[in-house]
Amino acid sequence: MDTKRKKIIMVDDDPTILKIGRLMLKDHYEVYPLLSAEKLFQILERITPDLILLDIMMPEVDGVETLKRLKADDRYARIPVIFVSSIDDDRSVFEHLKLGAYSDVSKPFTSDELLSRIENCLNDYFPEESPKPEIEKTDEMQKILAVDDSADLLKMIYLFLRDKYKVYTLSEPEKLETLLVTLKPDLFLLDYKMPGVSGTELIPIIRKHPEHKETPIIFLTSDKSTEFISEAIGLGASDFIIKPVKVEKLREKIANHI
Repeated sequence: MDTKRKKIIMVDDDPTILKIGRLMLKDHYEVYPLLSAEKLFQILERITPDLILLDIMMPEVDGVETLKRLKADDRYARIPVIFVSSIDDDRSVFEHLKLGAYSDVSKPFTSDELLSRIENCLNDYFPEESPKPEIEKTDEMQKILAVDDSADLLKMIYLFLRDKYKVYTLSEPEKLETLLVTLKPDLFLLDYKMPGVSGTELIPIIRKHPEHKETPIIFLTSDKSTEFISEAIGLGASDFIIKPVKVEKLREKIANHI
């Protein structure tokens, strides 16, 4: 086996998932499929992987406890971890990411999705040497700028999107014009109503830059009224997302416009 290839450990109590995952990854990475957290810590005594794919729902020791144990050990704390889970709960996913997971992949996953998440993660950790699986994607990650006065929401957006996009966040909307001198986002996420400067007031600031005449702008709002929708589109918004923001809806909307 090619020793230059990155090593990936995949931990899941379902042998079928391990078999599928290995088939998807074996042409690009050296894959170690394991059935339990116990076996993970046994093999970590012998090899240091470049990434761990970790199931959340496992008997005895689950993925969350396994991640906490990894992060508490200086030998393993810097190994990136991607959660693999069937949990469809954005708040839970957010909490998992705050614990130190790099990203998450939902079951059932596709080969392109899994390879993309892995490549983006390895690019972050090993930017000069990560492998480039032949999957359809741009050479450079597209840039997203999220503007909201809620620090928690900005952190959630960053954690949810960082595996696929270069995410920039801004909690002080009055600084947007200065930021646009050096940053050229491919898409804007704007809170519709903020104290001081609202999202509606930011649109003219964005549109006066020639390179942003057509750049997609997605509003984040709690207003579900038809009046809001008409006003937002009339002001130049490309789309909107109703709060609380759901990760899959957020990714879907961005993919549709970017």
